[in-house]
Amino acid sequence: MPVHPAHVAEKVHDGVLSRLQALLEIVVLAIFFATFIAQPDRVPSESMDPTLRVGDFYLVDKQACAPTGILDRVLPAATVHRGDLVVFHYPADPDKNLVKRVVGLPGDRLRLRDGRVFLDGSPLAESYAVYTEAQPDGFRDDFPSMRSADPTVDPRWWAELRRIVTNGEIVVPPDRYFVMGDNRNDSEDSRYWGFVPRQALIGRPLLVYFSLAAPPVTNQPGLKTSLRNRWHDIRVLR
Repeated sequence: MPVHPAHVAEKVHDGVLSRLQALLEIVVLAIFFATFIAQPDRVPSESMDPTLRVGDFYLVDKQACAPTGILDRVLPAATVHRGDLVVFHYPADPDKNLVKRVVGLPGDRLRLRDGRVFLDGSPLAESYAVYTEAQPDGFRDDFPSMRSADPTVDPRWWAELRRIVTNGEIVVPPDRYFVMGDNRNDSEDSRYWGFVPRQALIGRPLLVYFSLAAPPVTNQPGLKTSLRNRWHDIRVLR
């Protein structure tokens, strides 16, 4: 019995609609996931090396720091701890995302001496901080040094520093954080542009899932560097 052309057209139409519906559902779920749960990002500089390297692709856990929008009504605000890695909107350019480590919490008294952080007058233990060889820099290493400003310092921050420095220290204001890169001698961070507002926080780096950085040195002879080797670096961030 011959199949009527109208039936064939109806089946094709139903098949196309089913595929479009499935695609739309995937898109909606992806948008929801990226908006409220997690989103991919990429490390743009060497400031967090070796914790995060240039070319690392990582997932941001958006519920780890600051739930926003509709979820803010049903989920409690997450607590930010000293030592946490955080992703945030760069205060000087909110369209740009940065990743740094929280060094100062609201109320903390901070200063640096010879590159080391002092919290409330005592040296802060920071196993994650590295100090690559670099020329001495009074502003960078003895922050807050008011003797001279680095040319990369945000002028607004320099003006604010002149108002808030007391006894060679700064106090982190309410709902603000002082953040720094782990690569202390090669990081433009809160020393150069100021505090990060709570509302600027996006989330916390969860894991590195892909890396364009060079693979680590290995003793295995004949190891070839290829795109496939870049998956060696999948790791959970702490």
